[in-house]
Amino acid sequence: MFDPDIAPSGTLLGLLQRGRGDGTLHALAAPRAEALAALNHCVLRDPRHDWQVENRSLYYARLYLELDGGLGEIEQHLFHMDDLFDTAEERTGLALAVLGHLASYGRDDALALLRRYAATGGNWAWALDELALRDDDAALTALGASVLARFPAGPEGESALAAAVRDAFEPRPWRLWAEDRRSPATAARVRAAQEQGSFDRWQRQLRPSGPRPGWSVREVLDWAQEGLALHPTQHRHVPATRCLTAVAGPEDRLEIIEAAAFGPEAARATALRYLAEHHDPQALDLIETAAADPSGLVAEAAVTAFERMRSTAALERARAWIHRTDALGAAAAGMLACRGAQYDSALVLAALRRTVRSEGCDAPVLWDLVDGAGRLAITCAAPVLRHVYRETASSHLRGRAARALAATDPSFAAGFAVECLWDCEESTRELAAHHATTADARVVEQLRRLAADPAEEAEVQTAVRSRFEPDAPAV
Repeated sequence: MFDPDIAPSGTLLGLLQRGRGDGTLHALAAPRAEALAALNHCVLRDPRHDWQVENRSLYYARLYLELDGGLGEIEQHLFHMDDLFDTAEERTGLALAVLGHLASYGRDDALALLRRYAATGGNWAWALDELALRDDDAALTALGASVLARFPAGPEGESALAAAVRDAFEPRPWRLWAEDRRSPATAARVRAAQEQGSFDRWQRQLRPSGPRPGWSVREVLDWAQEGLALHPTQHRHVPATRCLTAVAGPEDRLEIIEAAAFGPEAARATALRYLAEHHDPQALDLIETAAADPSGLVAEAAVTAFERMRSTAALERARAWIHRTDALGAAAAGMLACRGAQYDSALVLAALRRTVRSEGCDAPVLWDLVDGAGRLAITCAAPVLRHVYRETASSHLRGRAARALAATDPSFAAGFAVECLWDCEESTRELAAHHATTADARVVEQLRRLAADPAEEAEVQTAVRSRFEPDAPAV
């Protein structure tokens, strides 16, 4: 699993790795060489815990522009010998995304690097997607021969080409190559690959796998269990639960309860989820027992089944389980944070403090607990929320902490809301655009920059414009 090394939150590198607005402000005030060194470190060694959902590329690209940073280190990273052996997206994805944003800002050197890497690099598909959004037709068409040369003639090469065309995130380059009259051989191969992809999808629809109409409860449970014996292992308890819903009737309840209590792993996980989703009176007791099971599959399925429950009985049980120190206790805390009443504030606050103290500022349950502190307007939670905001390595959790602070901390508008205008997450910048006090001269200047930046998200610009309307409230 990708596990980056995050520097302390009080350092320039730590601020930039977290994507905090203060990272940009400190970098612009630091010596340029020091700021560029920290920036390159972040771009070349992706600091995100979840690189598929957390944003950093626009944040880093804007800082490159502010510092007038060169791209020499990014070039060395992309074309290093490691690129021949390590084609994983997380090694080069952030650098390529940064280049894409720089290209959209008019940096021709970034556009040239993307073209070169798309022609020769290991993660060429990502570079091609960036170019598909920003390059002109002539330049994209010229890349066709280089890209198709990656797929040798023959059944295996044509199959790989069909998969690449089918799975392309941005289809524009492939459409250009399929219509390229100056290179009929390239056009013919791409058209054939497009047809093969459509044929493959049609075949999969004709040969569905899995349960059939008329299956019994026992056959569905057996199908779920059989997945564990396959290589690679298939965890089928989630789709099996949906199948069980379709085939089970009231007369099957005792059989499902027996499977949830004594069945093999996958069958037990399936039965637990089914009973929880149907609010069976026995579900909560079975979940409590299964949560302590030595089997990770069973224990995780029990906790997940409880998290999905929406009954009053589940809320009552959450109040009893919130003091537990295991995964079921964390699920109970999350449930009360998301759905509890105002009188649950003390329990949620205690769980928030306990989690930060024992598990740090990146514990998974903090996402719900932070949201709950804001939803319940627990004002005395502001100190711990500020701590989470500063220390977490997750930019999404920091954004949730900022939203909770907006509801609990009177100093938010003149404090963290100001730096949030430079945050890496657009939702956090949008929040700041609504709340940051305009008494700070930096706020007005940054709001105007965001309003004029073509790369900024529409939601952020809408929030910014609302601050400049004649009847906009003063903060």
